[in-house]
Amino acid sequence: MGGIFLISGIAALGVLLAGIAVAIPAARTVKDRPRWESGVALQPASLRDRINQPFQALAERNNRQHRLNGGLSLAENLARADLKLRASEFVMIQVGFLVVGALLALWRFGFAPQFVLAGVIAYLVPMRYLKWRQGRRLKAFNSRLPDTLSLLSNAIKAGLSLPQALEAVAQNASPPISDELARVLRETKLGSSTPAALASMVRRVGSEDLDLIVTAISIQATVGGNLARILDGISHTIRQRIQIKSQIGAMTAQMRASGWIITLLPFIVAAVLNIITPTYFRVMFTEPAGRVLLGLAGISIFIGNVFVRRITSFKV
Repeated sequence: MGGIFLISGIAALGVLLAGIAVAIPAARTVKDRPRWESGVALQPASLRDRINQPFQALAERNNRQHRLNGGLSLAENLARADLKLRASEFVMIQVGFLVVGALLALWRFGFAPQFVLAGVIAYLVPMRYLKWRQGRRLKAFNSRLPDTLSLLSNAIKAGLSLPQALEAVAQNASPPISDELARVLRETKLGSSTPAALASMVRRVGSEDLDLIVTAISIQATVGGNLARILDGISHTIRQRIQIKSQIGAMTAQMRASGWIITLLPFIVAAVLNIITPTYFRVMFTEPAGRVLLGLAGISIFIGNVFVRRITSFKV
C-alpha cells in the first residue's frame, strides 16, 4: 500500500506542476520590451503564445529526440495528419487530457492505481487520434494516386513541363493530393528544386507508392527518358497493388472480424457478470488469485489479438 500511495503522490505532484506551468505567465525577454526609441511600442504576446510557451521547450526536446532516433518530429507528425496545430499546442492538449483523466480517476477512485493508469491512458489518447488521422489521410492519398498519375502523364504528353504539369494537376486534383502538390509548387517558387520539393512531400505523406514515383522522376531527371511512359507504367502497377489489397481484405475480413469478436467477448461477458451478479464477480478484484487470473487473461487476449492481426496482415 505504501508504494501505491507513493506513486499516486508523485503523479499528483506532476499534475500540479503542469497546471502551475500553464498558469504562470512567461518571462519577458529583451525582444518583448517596448522599443521606445523607434517611437512605436511592440504589441505584447497574445494569450495563445503565453499559454503555449511553457510547452514549447518540451515539444522541441521531443523533436530532437525523434530526429536522433531517425523518426519524424512532432511537427512533421502533425503535418502528416493534416492537423493545423503547433507542436507546443499538441503537447498542451496531451497535458490537458492527462489532468482531466487524473482528476476524474481521483474523484472516482481516490489515491489508487486507477489514478495513475487513467492519467497515462488519457495522455496517450491524443497521440492515438493523431495516428488514426495519419492512417486515414494516407489511405485517401493512395486511393487517389493512380488517377493523379494519369492526369500528370496526360499533361506531360500534351507538351507541358513537369512543373507546369504539377500545377495543372494541383488545380484539378482533390485533397489531400491537391494540398500537397500546392505546397510543392510553393516550395519551388521559393527556390527549391522540383525533385527536392517532391522528396519533402514524400517525407510529409509517408506513402511508399509516392516514394516510388518520386524516385522515378529523380532518375529520369538525371539520365533522361520518356517520363509520361514511366508514369503510365507506375500507375498500372499501383492500380494492380490496390486491387490485390482489396482482394486480400475481402478474403481476410471474416478472420479479422472473428479476431476482434474473440478479443472483445471476454470483456463484454465480464461487464455483464459484474452488472448482473456483482457479488459473484467481485472476488476477481478483491482476492489476489483473482487479480492474477485477470492479469493472465488480459495478457493472453493481447497475445491472441496480435497473432490474429499478424496472420491477416499481408504486405503487397
